Amino acid sequence: MTRRDAATTTGGGLAFGAGAYLCWGFFPLYWPLLDPAGSLEVLAHRIVWSLVFVLVCIAATRRWRRFAAIARNRRVMFFLALASVAIALNWGGFIYGVNSGHVVEVSLGYFINPLVTVLLGVLVLKETLRPAQWVAVSIGAVAVVILTVDYGRPPWIALLLAGSFASYGFLKKRASLGAFEGLGMETLILTPVALGFLLALQLRGELTFGHAGLSNALLLALTGVVTAIPLLMFGAAATRLSLSTIGLLQYLAPVLQFILGLLVFGEQMSGARWAGFVLVWSGLAIFTIDAIGNRRRILRQAAENAEAC
Repeated sequence: MTRRDAATTTGGGLAFGAGAYLCWGFFPLYWPLLDPAGSLEVLAHRIVWSLVFVLVCIAATRRWRRFAAIARNRRVMFFLALASVAIALNWGGFIYGVNSGHVVEVSLGYFINPLVTVLLGVLVLKETLRPAQWVAVSIGAVAVVILTVDYGRPPWIALLLAGSFASYGFLKKRASLGAFEGLGMETLILTPVALGFLLALQLRGELTFGHAGLSNALLLALTGVVTAIPLLMFGAAATRLSLSTIGLLQYLAPVLQFILGLLVFGEQMSGARWAGFVLVWSGLAIFTIDAIGNRRRILRQAAENAEAC
């Protein structure tokens, strides 16, 4: 690959990556549009319509054989079943957080997600953290304590989002599937429960879909497209960019969510809350600088080994 081709690939990757995280950053503006549908109904629709959209994409790209083969692999299906629970918790927590006026706390969840991810590596994979990583995780833990005192409760929404997304990423890595096939099977696993819930709402006369106007029905149906598009852009970015670049881009979404929480949704920030967020951002700065430095050391070592050979 020439330098020009590499630059083009990187530029395209940055565009896809920025597009994905911008979509996720502006997500809080979409879910309130689905009112009067409740958070659980919105979650159920998101699952069902995501499956519909992904199946259409699988059909268009002729990946049926690859998709069907997943069901015959018990190991992969085990991880996908767990991943489906994790992503349902994440989607549900996000929708509830936005619709209940906790957008700032939602952003906190994605700020601390990298710290929770490395902590998960320690607890599950028995990984050893570098000193800077321990400092970053410790600062994050202190921030959570401060925010717990300020809120008068643990920041459950943030912890749920961070924990579920970190678990989802871990399980997806173990399953090792493409974005379409993985999301398709996860939503297929969840869809019977989602459809059963929607049917129960209909029988109780509490279903919003089809009873709150055409625009509401269309917006609920579009949750599948809204969910899948940034995932596709992220998948395109992941094949073109380094992990360190993606790691930096990931902060774009919670920054936007934080700004929306303050300026659009008018959420209040006390002094203690600001202190907690500043600590989180400090921990992330240490974590990110250490990650970039470590990656450069690995690449330099690999280059030196290649020259020695």
